[in-house]
Amino acid sequence: MNRKISILVTITLLIFALSGCGNHPQGEPASSKKAAVGYKIGLVTPTLSESEDEFRGAELAAKKNPGLIKHVALPENFAAEQETVISQITSLGNDQDIKAVVICAGYSGILPAIQKLKEQRPDMLVITAPIWDDPDLMAKYVDLCLDTDWMARGVTIPTKAQQMGAKTLIHYSFPTHMAKEVIVKRHDKMKETCEKLGMTFVDVSTPDPQTGSGPSAMLQFLQEDIPRQITKYGKDTCVFGTNCPMQDVIIAKALELKFIMAEQCCPTPTQGFPAAMGLKIKPEEAGNFTAINAMIKEKAAAADMTGRLSTWPVAVGYFFPEYGVEVAKAVLDGKIDRTNISLEELKPLAKQVAGVEVTFNKMKPELDNYFLILIDSIIY
Repeated sequence: MNRKISILVTITLLIFALSGCGNHPQGEPASSKKAAVGYKIGLVTPTLSESEDEFRGAELAAKKNPGLIKHVALPENFAAEQETVISQITSLGNDQDIKAVVICAGYSGILPAIQKLKEQRPDMLVITAPIWDDPDLMAKYVDLCLDTDWMARGVTIPTKAQQMGAKTLIHYSFPTHMAKEVIVKRHDKMKETCEKLGMTFVDVSTPDPQTGSGPSAMLQFLQEDIPRQITKYGKDTCVFGTNCPMQDVIIAKALELKFIMAEQCCPTPTQGFPAAMGLKIKPEEAGNFTAINAMIKEKAAAADMTGRLSTWPVAVGYFFPEYGVEVAKAVLDGKIDRTNISLEELKPLAKQVAGVEVTFNKMKPELDNYFLILIDSIIY
C-alpha cells in the first residue's frame, strides 16, 4: 500500500512540474512579459483631451511593449490638483516591479513629485520628456531630461525655407504671444538668420485670439492678409504662424496660392494638414505616420506643391513617450550606463524611433543629462 501511495505522489508531482513548464496562456501577457525582463515602466502623460499626442504616444508604447507599461494620466485640471499629481507619481514607487518612470507632460510643477519619488525609491530611474521646472533642479533629481529645441528652430526654419526656394519669410503672431520669452527669442533668431541668408523678414501682427473676439477675427485676418502678402512678395515666400489654429488656414492658402510652408509652430504631420487637405485618417491609422505622410505627399503632388510643404515626419508628442521607454529599457537592460548616458548611445535609439536623424543639444553646457532635440524634416 505504501509503495502505491509513493508512486501516486511521484506521478502527481511530475504532472505538476510538466504543467508549470508550459507556455503562459494568451490571457496572461503582463505576467509573462514582466517575468521575461524583470521590471515594469511607469509612463505618465496628460489625458487624451488635454494632449492627444502624448496620450496616443503612450498607448503606442504600451502596445509595442505588452505588459511592460503602467500608463498614468494626470488630472485634467493639473494646476488645481497638485496633491493628486504628487500622489499619482509617487504611487508608482509603491510597485516594486516598476524600476523606471517616464514623464511626458509638458507641465511646470511636477518636480516636487519626482523629489518625493526619489526619496521613496532612490533606485528609480526617472526620465522627463518634457516637464518645465527649473533646469538645474531637474538635472539634479532626474536621470535624463529631454525637450524640444524651440530656440534653435529660429535658425532651422528659415534655413530650410531658403533651401525650399524661399526669398521672404513672413512671421504672423499677436501681442500676447509676443509677450512670451521663448517666442520672442525664436522670432529674433529667425530675423537674424534671414538677414544672414539674405532673405526678407516680414513681421505681421494679427488680431489677438486671447482678447476681444477670440480666434475667429485672427483667422479671418489671415484669410484676407495672406493673399495680399503673396501678391506683394511673390510665391517664393515662406509663411510661419506662431499659433496652432493658424495652421489650417496657412496650409489651405499654401495649396491655393502655391507659396512655401516650411514648418508649423508645432511641427507634426497631424497639425493643419488633415483639415487643409481633407485627409481621411481612420482610427487604426492614428499614429501611423508612414501612412499619414504618404497621404500628405499624394495630396501635395496633386496640388502641384511637391517640394513646397514640410514638417517633422513624426509628432514630437508621439516620439517622446516611445523614445523615453526605449531609453529606460536600454538602461535597465544594462545597454546604457545610467551614470553616464552619452549622446553616442541616445542618437541611434532616437533614429530608430523617429525614422530620421535626431539632433541633440545641451540645455546648458554644464548639464550632462538635459538635452534639447530637433527631428530632421520631411519635404513632401
